[in-house]
Amino acid sequence: MYAIAVEAGFSAVHRLRLLDGTMEPLHGHDWKVRVHFTRTSLDDLGMVLDFAEAKTGLDALVGSLHHANLAEIEALAGVNPTAEVVARYVFDQLLAAGYANVSMVEVSEAPGCTAMYDASDPDPCADQAD
Repeated sequence: MYAIAVEAGFSAVHRLRLLDGTMEPLHGHDWKVRVHFTRTSLDDLGMVLDFAEAKTGLDALVGSLHHANLAEIEALAGVNPTAEVVARYVFDQLLAAGYANVSMVEVSEAPGCTAMYDASDPDPCADQAD
């Protein structure tokens, strides 16, 4: 498997619903996003994807999140905008934009706090009731 990764950042606010049902105060982060693209074989130019093309797509996406309240993003309205949810959102948006070989998205909302969405890893808890 061949892989590349590109990174970008944005500043945005969110407010999380906590386990006890209370809401955190609205607060912001300088989010970091790292997107992995994979292929089993390289294209005719010897690439997974041109870095510039991958970076352009990611920059356009995170540009739409910059200085946003994540709860006001239509696709995130009504969900708890955790870093995990944001990672899935970025993945889905890149897929919808035609980046079929996106394989994983990492989102950090603070140093040392990173969430990931990897479409190739099925959720072993998905069928379990809470």
